[in-house]
Amino acid sequence: MAEFRIVISDWSSDRQRLSQIRRTVFIDEQGVPEELEWDADDAAALHLLAVDGYDKSIGCARLLPDGHIGRMAVLPVWRGKGVGRALLDASLDAARSSGHRLARLSAQTHAAGFYARHGFIAEGDAYLEAGIPHVAMKMSLA
Repeated sequence: MAEFRIVISDWSSDRQRLSQIRRTVFIDEQGVPEELEWDADDAAALHLLAVDGYDKSIGCARLLPDGHIGRMAVLPVWRGKGVGRALLDASLDAARSSGHRLARLSAQTHAAGFYARHGFIAEGDAYLEAGIPHVAMKMSLA
């Protein structure tokens, strides 16, 4: 099993590391326009950073103050090794610790099965976000 850990952080401390992962996955790989990737929510969000045994950044996620989980990204060579699950579990733990009773996210439709396997339920029809099909999902934290 690959060695990695999840670090709780914030935008002011780890902006460069978080940005690098999101640029690689969302902008370069998926073609999300740069102006849509960066928003004011980063400053207020709790950020989760996955790092390998050498402290190299390999994945990230963010938890907004309202309980929305988003911007979850794992570098291609680390996919399928449990990093996404660890980021999601840490995000859900942080949401519970913050007193949230419901977690919400906007899943790319190709990843909806991953979230469903971890307890999320799809709500409504698919929609486009940054030109990519997404579906709203929620999970009770009670």
